[in-house]
Amino acid sequence: MRSATTALLFCLSAAPPAFVAAQPAASVPAAVRQIEVQDIRSLMVEAIDSPSGQARAQLVGTLPDAVTQHFRASSPILLAVTTERRYRQPGCSRLKLSFAQEGVHLPGLAQPERRGVEVGMNYCRDGRPPQSLE
Repeated sequence: MRSATTALLFCLSAAPPAFVAAQPAASVPAAVRQIEVQDIRSLMVEAIDSPSGQARAQLVGTLPDAVTQHFRASSPILLAVTTERRYRQPGCSRLKLSFAQEGVHLPGLAQPERRGVEVGMNYCRDGRPPQSLE
């Protein structure tokens, strides 16, 4: 079931992930500002452009709704994008995308719990990967 969660969350991104780690909790704070996005690329660009290197939002749309219903979760999917490294190429960074959701029901667990997935990605404002990792 963990791989199904990971696969569904990957569908939210247009760019291929560099790594993924499914985990019981993610680093997305529960009190994320209530900005809603359907396209995570806009949030990735916001993190690249932000002086703090961070952007946060709630995912909305057909696929996030389907994930929430499938796992009978008690909250929407939250996404935090953090810039881990800025590359020399303007507008390009190493990003960490942290997806989290409260009250996820998984088979074999007695109680619903907070679940999350983190994805690392090299990404540029134009949607392409950087030409160099320097």
